[in-house]
Amino acid sequence: MDILIFIISLVAAFIFSLGGVGAAIILIPILISLGIPVNIAKPVGLFYNTVSLSGASISNIRNKRLDFKVGIPIIISSFIFAIVGAYSSKFVSSRIILLLFILFLLFSGFMFLFHKKKESTTYRQDTPYIKLFLIGAFAGLLSGILGIGGGGIISPLMLIVGFNPKKITAITAFVVPFSSFSGFLTYWAMGSVNWRIIAIASVAGIIGATLGTVFMQKRLNAATVKKILAVILLVMAVKLIFKIL
Repeated sequence: MDILIFIISLVAAFIFSLGGVGAAIILIPILISLGIPVNIAKPVGLFYNTVSLSGASISNIRNKRLDFKVGIPIIISSFIFAIVGAYSSKFVSSRIILLLFILFLLFSGFMFLFHKKKESTTYRQDTPYIKLFLIGAFAGLLSGILGIGGGGIISPLMLIVGFNPKKITAITAFVVPFSSFSGFLTYWAMGSVNWRIIAIASVAGIIGATLGTVFMQKRLNAATVKKILAVILLVMAVKLIFKIL
C-alpha cells in the first residue's frame, strides 16, 4: 500500500503540476477509493498543499508578482474559516463529504474545460475588502471540510469579481498554504493524522511536482494540459458517484 500511495502521489503531482494545480484535489478522492478513511485522507491533502505551494509563494514574492493588499484579507478569513471547516467536518457524515467532493470535482473540471481567459485592459485595481474576505471565508470553509486547500474556489471567484488572472495565480499560491496549514493543524489536534501516509505522499508529491513543472516548460501546450486535467477530474467525479450509489 505504501508503494502504491507513493506512485499515485508522484503521478498525480506530475500531471497536475503541468497545469500549475496542486494534486490534493485528486489525491484525496483516490486515497478514499483505496479504502483510507476520509478524515485520514484530508489532512494528507492539506499538508501536501502547504509544502508544495509554499515554494511558489516564495518565488512570487521574490519576483514582486504578489499584491499583498489583495492577498491579506483572503489569507485572514481563509485561515480562520479553514479551522472552522476542519472542526465542523467531524459533525458531517462521510456521505455528505463525498457529495461535496463530487460537486467540487465537477465544478473544477468544467472550469478547466470551458473557462477562457478574456483579453481585457479593465481589470480592477482597487481592493474590495468585504468581497475578498467573503471569498477567503468560503474557500477556507471548504478547504477545512474537504482538505483541498481552496485554490479551486478562490481563482474562479476572483475572476468573477474582475481581477487579472496573472494576479490571481500569485495570490492563490500565496493564500492556499495558510488555509491548508490551519486546517491541517486542526485535524492534527483532533487526532486524525497518519504521519506515515503524509510523509510518503508529500515526498512523492514534491518530486512529481518538480518534474512536472520542468516537463511543462519544455514540452506541453497549456490548453492541452487543461483538457487533460478536466477529463481526470470528471472521471474521478463519476467514480465517486458510483461509490455512493
